[in-house]
Amino acid sequence: MRDASGPNRRTWVAFVLIVLFGGANAVAVRQTVLELDPLWAAGARFAIAGALMLAIALADRQPFPTRRGFRDAAVYGVFAFAISFACINLGLHDVPGGTGSVIIASAPLLTLGLAIAQGQERFHVRALLGALIAVAGVAIVFLDQLETAVPLGSLLLVLVGALSLSQSSILVRGMARTDPLWTNAIGMLTGSGLLLAVSAIAGEAWLLPSRTTTWLAMAYIIVFGSVVVFSLSIYVLRRLPASVAAYSVLLFPLVGVTVATLLTGERFSLSFVIGGAVMLLGIYIGAFQRRPPRTAPSSTMADPG
Repeated sequence: MRDASGPNRRTWVAFVLIVLFGGANAVAVRQTVLELDPLWAAGARFAIAGALMLAIALADRQPFPTRRGFRDAAVYGVFAFAISFACINLGLHDVPGGTGSVIIASAPLLTLGLAIAQGQERFHVRALLGALIAVAGVAIVFLDQLETAVPLGSLLLVLVGALSLSQSSILVRGMARTDPLWTNAIGMLTGSGLLLAVSAIAGEAWLLPSRTTTWLAMAYIIVFGSVVVFSLSIYVLRRLPASVAAYSVLLFPLVGVTVATLLTGERFSLSFVIGGAVMLLGIYIGAFQRRPPRTAPSSTMADPG
């Protein structure tokens, strides 16, 4: 439920921090999977982050979820954390972090498309126009990365991960009303359990990092990229319309590409920059430059990386 006090300076500071911390997630995940097996890295991340969220929920003395609320949060976790980050972590083993952040930024438009397909939103010509522009931008980015020997399958995995994140947002609309802390704690722990189970079946090595950069990246995505971003998202969603808060995802690539350039030495061609700009323009036209017919629920916000 939105706070009647509305947005203030603290709200906008929180919004900026979401952009900064969330935008760097793809680069940090990329660093973890360069050393750790992808599913193990994702499972360990959400096991610790979920435990922290659970501790916060208990300390905040939030009401325990109903049976339906628990079930809905678990289903949400399958899509928001298990499927999405299985694909994203596997894909980012080969896909540069900056490229990953651009692909994940397509989530708002994917969400709109899924909402229309599942009868939650009405079709608008502007949405179709935005989708076509965004697809053209994605195609330019994909072709640019294929020229640099990034496997097509890895690029598609990141895109499927973004699609799963989008579907989790659709599921939230029909969920029982549960405190966001509990929803995300249950979702993260459910996703972690599935990720670790598949990791064990796949024979991944459950090893601790040996590199300092990996430890730092893991600490970052657990504390800042998961717990802090989710907590700030809850704070912002209680004071801003969801359509306004969603602009944070659109700004993620600006941070991701900058961090990738400064910290990892990634270089981006002119065609990549043009493709990313075209894609973001399409997302803006299709998903943001119109009044949403319904207000999105403020119970949770999916983690974009």
